[in-house]
Amino acid sequence: MAAENLLSVERIRTEFRSTRGAWFPVVDEVDLSVAAGETLAVVGESGCGKSMLAHSIMRLLPPRIARSGGGRVMLDGRDLLALSEAEMRGVRGKDVSMIFQEPMTSLNPLMPVGRQIVESILEHDDCSRADANRRGLELMDLVGIPEARARFDQYPHHLSGGMRQRIVIAIALACRPKVLIADEPTTALDVTIQAQVLALIDRLKSELGMGVILITHDLGVVAEWAQRVMVMYAGRKVEEADAESFFRGPKHPYSRALLASVPRPEDVLSGIVRPLAEIPGAVPPMDRLGQGCAFYQRCDRRSDACLAAAPPLQQGDRHNAVACIHSEP
Repeated sequence: MAAENLLSVERIRTEFRSTRGAWFPVVDEVDLSVAAGETLAVVGESGCGKSMLAHSIMRLLPPRIARSGGGRVMLDGRDLLALSEAEMRGVRGKDVSMIFQEPMTSLNPLMPVGRQIVESILEHDDCSRADANRRGLELMDLVGIPEARARFDQYPHHLSGGMRQRIVIAIALACRPKVLIADEPTTALDVTIQAQVLALIDRLKSELGMGVILITHDLGVVAEWAQRVMVMYAGRKVEEADAESFFRGPKHPYSRALLASVPRPEDVLSGIVRPLAEIPGAVPPMDRLGQGCAFYQRCDRRSDACLAAAPPLQQGDRHNAVACIHSEP
């Protein structure tokens, strides 16, 4: 029996206002779900809408330039998009937490790192400061900060990039969230620290029974750590599959092009020199999308039929789905 979903996002749409005053979608009717103990990887090039999706779920976009265009984000029977801002502040950090891309800009440079962890605990839990301090130290130990008591009163600039990222993870986990959104959590880290951070998230996911939404452009990370994969392009979901099916044979031309652009370890080990595949062009601006398939200009399988309308998402076997009229090999 499949695990029950912790978080269900249903046809969420987020719109930005252009400099001309017109509204256009940056997240266009995207569905996703994540269950306890599962990692869903959201992949795509920069500019495809991955971070916009995460910020939309967390409701972190400024209302001056962004608005909800519909959909639901269901958690524990509540639609997060329908909550007041005061109610949403009670959800962020407690039920749903987020690890941001760059820890140095996520942390307050004028506040000791231990106090930043404790602040989250005091905001959401009814406990004394002494208890919060004790839990803060336990969290620093949990995420592998050496000499946690000494580091507790240090400032972010005193720590290495890897330790700063661990502090950000400790803050995100302070109230044992049901769902963790990790937005490029290892982008600024070297390969060794990257592996340690991902292993830490995976271990804590199992120990705490969390669902994890991992946003990344690194398909090697996806292959090792994710159970399911969702591909975004130009603000839309274009493919979803279990990880095994995805790497065995992605259906969407964009997914295939992404996978073809990754260096093959077997080629490197055998000394084969093979030019990497390149996806021509770039992701189109969200405010200039036509009525047809957004990938049309870059696709090697395009036809005139692709210009008629954006292809709908079609369900396949094993809960896999693809939005392309030329998806079959």
